[in-house]
Amino acid sequence: MDPLQLEGTPPWLESMFTSEVAFAVFFGICILEGAMLLRFMPSELVVPAALALIGSTVSKAVAIVALAVVGTTIGQFCLFCVVRRGGREYVLQTRWFPISESRLERFDGWFDRWGAIAVPVSNTMLFVRGLLTVPAGLSEMDGRTFVALSAAGSLSFQSILAGLYLFGGHLLA
Repeated sequence: MDPLQLEGTPPWLESMFTSEVAFAVFFGICILEGAMLLRFMPSELVVPAALALIGSTVSKAVAIVALAVVGTTIGQFCLFCVVRRGGREYVLQTRWFPISESRLERFDGWFDRWGAIAVPVSNTMLFVRGLLTVPAGLSEMDGRTFVALSAAGSLSFQSILAGLYLFGGHLLA
């Protein structure tokens, strides 16, 4: 048994992650997480949960990280496009994206100060992960540039999470 096996996982979710559609379910969850629509699970737990439920062999870990990077990047690009199309007022008025004017101004300031490098850096950080997608969408940033920067930050974040999970599991074994 995996030393970091999740306890208390809802049976319906565990059955989906242990079935033949596990990678497809995980990919969908990653897209939702990237678009900031995942409300039932913190982004910091997505990859470790997948490793615990799907498996933590090297090949599965690589596949999980790759799917997480692609999925979260797709989700963030969708959010980037919605923000670009809808604009600042739309973002502040939507109920599905809970962000206040003051918080958005703070992220705008970070983006103005640090520029494009803020996207991958924020994607690597806990608690602000992906939030600079909104100022990036409101800026003049090219979509391809955003995708590359978002993917780089997601690769960093997901690799760190997988590494901590795998390393922690070996320490506890």
